[in-house]
Amino acid sequence: MAELTEKLIDGRAGEAALIDEFGETTWSELDDHTNRAVNALRALGLGTHDTIALMCGNRREFFEVFTAAAHGGWVVVPVNWHWVADELAYVIQNSGSRAVLVDERFVEVAVAARQDERSGSCDRWIVIGSAAGAALPEGFLRWEELLDDASSDTPAEQFMGGPMFYTSGTTGFPKGVRSTLSTTGVPSAVMELIAHSFTDMLGLPPGGTTLLSGPAYHSAQWVFSVFPLLRGSTVVMRHRFDAPEVLELIDRHGVTNVHLVPTQMIRMLQLPDDVRAGFDGASLEVAFHGAAPCPEGVKRDMLDWWGPVLSEYYGGTEGGFLTMIDGTEWLDHPGSLGRVVPNIELSVLDDDGNECDPGTPGQIWFRSQLGTDFEYHGDSEKTAAAHRAGWGTLGDVGYLDDDGYLYLSDRKIDMVISGGVNIYPAEIEQVLHTHDAVADAAVFGVPDEEMGESVAAAIELAPGYDGSDELRGEILRFCSDHLARYKCPRLIEFVPELPRTGTGKLLKRELRAPHWESANRTI
Repeated sequence: MAELTEKLIDGRAGEAALIDEFGETTWSELDDHTNRAVNALRALGLGTHDTIALMCGNRREFFEVFTAAAHGGWVVVPVNWHWVADELAYVIQNSGSRAVLVDERFVEVAVAARQDERSGSCDRWIVIGSAAGAALPEGFLRWEELLDDASSDTPAEQFMGGPMFYTSGTTGFPKGVRSTLSTTGVPSAVMELIAHSFTDMLGLPPGGTTLLSGPAYHSAQWVFSVFPLLRGSTVVMRHRFDAPEVLELIDRHGVTNVHLVPTQMIRMLQLPDDVRAGFDGASLEVAFHGAAPCPEGVKRDMLDWWGPVLSEYYGGTEGGFLTMIDGTEWLDHPGSLGRVVPNIELSVLDDDGNECDPGTPGQIWFRSQLGTDFEYHGDSEKTAAAHRAGWGTLGDVGYLDDDGYLYLSDRKIDMVISGGVNIYPAEIEQVLHTHDAVADAAVFGVPDEEMGESVAAAIELAPGYDGSDELRGEILRFCSDHLARYKCPRLIEFVPELPRTGTGKLLKRELRAPHWESANRTI
């Protein structure tokens, strides 16, 4: 048996471990599939420390790949399934992926990426979920056949592996974040220790039922589902978020814990009164939310409806969870993101590196008392910029009150958060600058009632071009050829000249300000 899954089988081998739209996987089947996956991928030549790109929706196989990696010693890059071939090919090259596993729903993107010279490091292309007998693209293997043909024997020399999540880049390219979770080659038991540590901190007891209602390629959704699984929690998942279905799934499966983003909460609050009244929710022990600022009115409405089970956190892919606050605490400290979690130190510093007084905003810095840290894969310059004397930062600006509660007030880095997803304008600007009609461009966030923020672009046109609706549509289509749809601007403004200082620094605040004046918030 695989080291991590064998401990979860005792007395419940026939119970469901994973549930998706397509069926169920029991605990004994999860153990068997893990063994077979490790043996199959090793038979294809993958060795300890190798990297795998995984472009997969929320389905049971996603988790089986990660339990296999936790025993085979591989780094797995969860690829955003909204991405286009250009983005996938870049990540394959940047991560040095030797294999790509792709959900059959996104195989066309993988086929196009395979033709890109940047995918040259990868010679193993595998389709997940393809029906038996269905034709496969040339050069692709079927995941299910690989497992069927592989040995179910306990894999030899089991080593930990884990995820390397990619964030959009402030320099125009996504960057892989290497953290403790990306460690390879140490005993698999280390992953178990990490999972136990996180779930204990989150107050999640062993067992229970987890609902995954957001994309598992996102680091928070990954942590809030994979770690509970490794503590014996059944994971119920859906590929797409559907507000009424979430309520139904919680009651039907007796869900004990779920992770949400504010946009999802807004959509549930907008449901008809009779649908909301039909929700029991008695099984829920905790509902976490984070990844984006939550409007106070939305938070109060959810607390009125769901009660104090609602808990909020602040953190990021680079540093994990930094602060937390439960529903009861929040009512006493509205707007706060909570106090620092165990084993983390938090400091708010001004531009000169001096600690700010309570109530005075500054950049938020953190460090782990356990000595864990992060780096950006292949980018020592960006890694150095996010560190200062042993402390790391996510680039946010905030302040601590006299009681140590953290409040967020701004972002120092140039980022848009839409529906809980981080979007970095530099990546979009780089694409815009390659269009013949664009002389200069600036991308920024504007308020969006449901998504929190949406992407806007101010464009200074090249000589000979007029700011027509036809040109606006052409530029949007150009963006969609090179960027995932969620990164493409929802608003394009043509301006005579972008505002800059005498030294040439772009003044994005002047572009943002008119859109935020009536929003009563800055992020």
